[in-house]
Amino acid sequence: MAVSDKWIYEYGEKMDRTEMREKLEKKLTRKRYEHSLGVEYTAGCMAMVHGADIEKALTAGLLHDCAKCISGEEKIEKCIRHNLPINRVERKNPELLHAKLGAYYAKEKYGVQDREILSAIEFHTTGKPDMNLLEKIIFIADYIEPNRKPLHEIEEIRHEAFTDLDKCIVHILKNTLSYLEHSDADTDQTSIDTYNYYVKNND
Repeated sequence: MAVSDKWIYEYGEKMDRTEMREKLEKKLTRKRYEHSLGVEYTAGCMAMVHGADIEKALTAGLLHDCAKCISGEEKIEKCIRHNLPINRVERKNPELLHAKLGAYYAKEKYGVQDREILSAIEFHTTGKPDMNLLEKIIFIADYIEPNRKPLHEIEEIRHEAFTDLDKCIVHILKNTLSYLEHSDADTDQTSIDTYNYYVKNND
């Protein structure tokens, strides 16, 4: 296997994606693991179409939910322990913390040192203004992967994912923010800022 196919631990140990899958499968529910494989596959396909680094997309897609299957209380406790910031909305909805905690786990438990991969994992839920190509791909792939239950306008969104990434981001966030507005859940400000940024830049 080529060196580019492996991500290096701080202490020199190597882990390829096959090893990552084996480890990840033990940490996630079956449904969540299948979702992760779906995002890995979708991110790789999108990377081929849009000219992104395929290996980075596959790795970020596979590991994006690596911290998903622990309780909200434990997510808060682990973020505090590892000095990861927690905002007001995250404290009320600790499920949101799986993204930044996932970036930490990807580095410390799966040996990923690449900053683009770690950032794509960290922002895969909320997005962020002015995302790079890999961040856009993982944000979108998480929403459109084949194992997802049917979502509003999903076929149109999947088409946009392979034709116009920024338009796709606006579409996803519009639907997400609309859903949150009609639920009891608070909306993370980063999602709002991301939506406003891409609406403004797609006029």
